[in-house]
Amino acid sequence: MTLDLVDYERKAGEAVKAFWGSREAAKLKQIQTGKVDQGERACVTAGKNMDGFLALVLDIIKANGLSHAEIHQNRAMLTLPGYFRPTKLWDLLVIYKDELIAAIELKSQVGPSFGNNFNNRAEEAIGTAHDFWTAYREGAFGNQPRPFVGWMMMVEDVTGSRSLVKDSSPHFSVFEEFKHTSYLDRYNLLCGKLVREQLYTTATVLASACHAASSGEFVELSEMTGLKTFVTSLAGHVAAASARLG
Repeated sequence: MTLDLVDYERKAGEAVKAFWGSREAAKLKQIQTGKVDQGERACVTAGKNMDGFLALVLDIIKANGLSHAEIHQNRAMLTLPGYFRPTKLWDLLVIYKDELIAAIELKSQVGPSFGNNFNNRAEEAIGTAHDFWTAYREGAFGNQPRPFVGWMMMVEDVTGSRSLVKDSSPHFSVFEEFKHTSYLDRYNLLCGKLVREQLYTTATVLASACHAASSGEFVELSEMTGLKTFVTSLAGHVAAASARLG
């Protein structure tokens, strides 16, 4: 089986440019309209930061045999049933012949509050996956093979995300792998553990500095959590589903 990776490296570079460009555009728009949010919220509320990566994911899906599938991006069509809660809103759903093929989350974090935001993102990712797979086990999606469940995170590459973090755990020791690590290291550890524990098919973290608005540069932290692993795994899953379902 030959997979089409749709020139993903170039398109990822364009996605990085769009990521930083959309953040600046959101800031300027709020300044012009006089409705300025506090801090980085001015960028987050725009809601379009990861659209370039969403477009890359769509290209992978269409190029590997499921261009005729139901590919949902509209908010009204992005909810799936949960087990511990009634529903969960995703960023992208792919459904073909009434089978859930893929569910994907695209997240980002730009400073300065890396500590609180990392913990929130970790709790959200773990909780979402546990809820999803419990619902799957209980037949929420019918009797079907395991879908592709992906998580992608873009983190600002800056001193705050690269600096070593001090931990306080007075009663019991922190796991050794977390000691003397930065928040980027911890995102990498998180993604690796999410995959090893089979909570996500793939989990990817990318780092990029704000000056990449012109260059599109980004950094991958490991092969396991890199972009090529994400797109290859997604392409393979889509191609297999296309071959199986016809």
